[in-house]
Amino acid sequence: MKGVERRLLGLLPRRVLVGLGVLAAGQGVLLVVAAGLLARAVAGLDAGSLPWVVAAVAGRAVLAWVSSLVAGRAAAGVKRGLRAGLLAGGAVDAGARVTLLTRGLDAVDPFFTGYVPQLLAACVVPPLVVARLWAADWASAVVVLVTLPLVPVFGALVGLRTAALTGRQWGALHRLGGHFRDVVAGLSTLRAFGRTGHQSGVVRALAEEHRRATTGALRVAFLSSLVLELVCALSVALVAVPVGLRLLDGGMLLSTGLLVLVLTPEAYLPLRALGARFHASAEGVAAAEEAFAVLDGPAAPSAGRAVVPAAVVPEIVLDRVTVRYPGAERAALEEVSLRIGAGERVAVTGPSGAGKSTLLLVVAGLVAPVSGRVLVDGVDLAELDPVAWRRRLGWVPQRPHLFAASVADNIRLGDPEAGMERVVEAARAAVADGFVGEMPQGYATVLGEGGAGVSAGQRQRLAVARAYLAGGPVMLLDEPTARLDVASERALVEGAARLLEGRSALVVAHRPALLSLVDRVVRLQDGRLSEPASEPGAECVRAGAAEGGRAA
Repeated sequence: MKGVERRLLGLLPRRVLVGLGVLAAGQGVLLVVAAGLLARAVAGLDAGSLPWVVAAVAGRAVLAWVSSLVAGRAAAGVKRGLRAGLLAGGAVDAGARVTLLTRGLDAVDPFFTGYVPQLLAACVVPPLVVARLWAADWASAVVVLVTLPLVPVFGALVGLRTAALTGRQWGALHRLGGHFRDVVAGLSTLRAFGRTGHQSGVVRALAEEHRRATTGALRVAFLSSLVLELVCALSVALVAVPVGLRLLDGGMLLSTGLLVLVLTPEAYLPLRALGARFHASAEGVAAAEEAFAVLDGPAAPSAGRAVVPAAVVPEIVLDRVTVRYPGAERAALEEVSLRIGAGERVAVTGPSGAGKSTLLLVVAGLVAPVSGRVLVDGVDLAELDPVAWRRRLGWVPQRPHLFAASVADNIRLGDPEAGMERVVEAARAAVADGFVGEMPQGYATVLGEGGAGVSAGQRQRLAVARAYLAGGPVMLLDEPTARLDVASERALVEGAARLLEGRSALVVAHRPALLSLVDRVVRLQDGRLSEPASEPGAECVRAGAAEGGRAA
């Protein structure tokens, strides 16, 4: 096992590893019991034990489900910790950060939900099966003991090549994601200078590199499966042929022969499955290795930095802020100056690519300006503790991510220590309690990864509830009503009105309904801030007309 895999295992609480080991042992015991009952029922032509066989199989299914649930929750906790560490101190460029924080860390899921439980099963189940085979027929058990080590040996030989190819695949994806983000950020400039065709070719070349790397990794993965299947098939044949001959000669009882034939493949199965799980988790391991490299690298120390009191609603001032992404010909923000008074709600409008999302990232401290500064109650944001500052922020993105966890747990990301009463209060404030109450298990309903099971509007309202539960005095909203129907927008605006009450807020919006909640509207155009509109209503009319024009 490589160092990065050991380090990933070290992130799991000891009780989780012990629990997964106990569940794997339980599945192994039920497997042996079911095989014995089945062999006895077939050999004796007695159907009386078949219900017990069904019960044992059902028990194994229940234990497998519990194991998957425990591993999934542990994976979510580990990813949350890694993301917090990367956001707090990881010094990495913006494009690489997006790829690593999203696709990269999400790829770690198969390691915890597939590889780790299967690794424990491979350590527990084969010894149980061999012990039962030894009690039934020692000659067959000896053959299994001799051939069983061949499976991990051949798997390791192929796995070394797989790790190298997967690392190359992740590197190609890393470059593709970073470059594509930079291209999108500077798309208007590329279009103005007629360089879109060239950059399309660059992106196409990077995508082709990633395709070749992925195909190579898959080719080796399929080769690994072929090798392991061949080794296991030959090993099982070495046991099955002598057993068949001994049954014909009358040298073995039928029940014993059936038991050996049923259990022998099960001794190799966990090791075969472990090889498949290893290949499925290889990309996540490569991403985790890079995440650890970032976390272990030099980072700006937060000790001794200023901390603005958490209970204070701050004044935020952007003083001639300029942001330029690496490789971009035009600045994403150019000499932007903006004051957001304590408790003031300011909306930012403008065309796509004008720099609105970059402005939010600057206020959140996720993107550092190349010149200018951001002041929070007169203190430079660069001098503040970044972790403490982000705890004071509420964030409602355009595409909020929901995890494969319960509705309550997804809302509780705003405050992991919050009790159920506060979760329900946050959902009620976000006008999300209605549809949550109609779910099969209410707040305990488990959603699919990415929010499968809820609509876009419901997903946005859960994000508002999450921000409400966080309770920070500063709210950042990035076009939360984009692509919503009228009914969903109305419900979201109602929840956003409660969310923004008594807080300083910076809202990226175009739709008139959301603009009606703010005190002031400013406009970004090509990274520059224009004069604010005299009244929010006037900007609402223009935004509504523009929205209607796009729809037409």
